Amino acid sequence: MSVVLISCVKEKKSYKCKAKDLYNSTWFHYAWDYAQSLNPGKVFILSAKYGLVDPEVEIGPYEDTLNTKTVREIRTWADTLLTSLQEKTDVINDKFIILAGEKYRRYLVCRLVNHDIPMRGLRFGQQLKWLKEKCAQ
Repeated sequence: MSVVLISCVKEKKSYKCKAKDLYNSTWFHYAWDYAQSLNPGKVFILSAKYGLVDPEVEIGPYEDTLNTKTVREIRTWADTLLTSLQEKTDVINDKFIILAGEKYRRYLVCRLVNHDIPMRGLRFGQQLKWLKEKCAQ
């Protein structure tokens, strides 16, 4: 099974709603559409505050990011996230497609046997262009 992991973004709606609808940025919308175009078995959102989030679960807006966390805090976040992934996926046999920046994936990908990072090395503007092109196909 393929599993897409999409990172959260700073821009959020001001009210509680399904996670897939909470994140309110062009990048997130393109990432979501691209993920859906892959027809994956599952899609999850990587939230700095909530960890691994099912897109259908309602959550409220928050201000949290891995960019302000220490290495130790990020490692702890990744450990918790991996535990959640192990409960919801087959981390050995599933293929993980990761649409997330370096801080969100650094301590996670080394523990996922089969993963792809299609936008590795692309800066934000390049990611946005890449996603837009993929969604237009």
